[in-house]
Amino acid sequence: MKKSDIKLTKEEIKQIILTELPGLLKRDRKMRETIYHILQERFADKKQTEDRFEKILREIQLQREESERKWSEWNRKWEETQAEWNKKWEENERRWEESERRWEENQRRWEENQKKWEENQKVINSILEEIKLLHRKHDTTIGALGARWGLRTEASFREAIKGILEESFPVKVIKYSQKDNEGSVFGRPDQVKLDLIIRDGEVIAGEIKSSISKGDVATFLRKINFYEKSEGKKVHRKIIISPMIESSAKEFAESYGIEVYGYPEEVDFKELQSSN
Repeated sequence: MKKSDIKLTKEEIKQIILTELPGLLKRDRKMRETIYHILQERFADKKQTEDRFEKILREIQLQREESERKWSEWNRKWEETQAEWNKKWEENERRWEESERRWEENQRRWEENQKKWEENQKVINSILEEIKLLHRKHDTTIGALGARWGLRTEASFREAIKGILEESFPVKVIKYSQKDNEGSVFGRPDQVKLDLIIRDGEVIAGEIKSSISKGDVATFLRKINFYEKSEGKKVHRKIIISPMIESSAKEFAESYGIEVYGYPEEVDFKELQSSN
């Protein structure tokens, strides 16, 4: 069999090369150079590899520095933004506190004005009440003069005073009328009339006239005695209301425990409860 007839497969050839190549490279310089040039075309040598590696390192370093620069820039911008927001927040907080302070100040002023208004209103109401009282006293005096001089009847004056009493106080004024057959009041049989002021079940005997004399006081006392005996009820207080009363009549009345008032508004109805 001739050598030319020997056919090797690619795998066999590859195996022979792998087996024989290391020894050939050691022995044959030309073989080494050929293989070197072939490999150099396909692969970088040590220097090229180092250069490429250094280039990659430089690029990585540059990218890292750029990233750090960008990070520093972003961090600086973040701090500036944060500082700006903090400044705005502090400014808003300051404005809010200022607004709250102003609101509290306005609230305080409003309350002070409200208090002053209420105090002024009380003063005005008090003045109005005083004017109303003076007006009533004036009307009472005019009515008394009219009754005394015949311009008004005694009955109309009494009704006016009765209206003032019932309007000003929680009382009821009734007219008591009973025939005195024995004449103990007027010295002869006659009709006895007495004003009774009822308050919380208590009985107050009242003499309401435009003018009072000492004789009128004595008659008033006899009327009270007649009422107590006839009705079997006790009179708790005795009062006279008259804008015109003689000084001797007043002294005589007070000596018998009769309270004397010039005007109906002057009557103290609280005294009755405290005395009981």
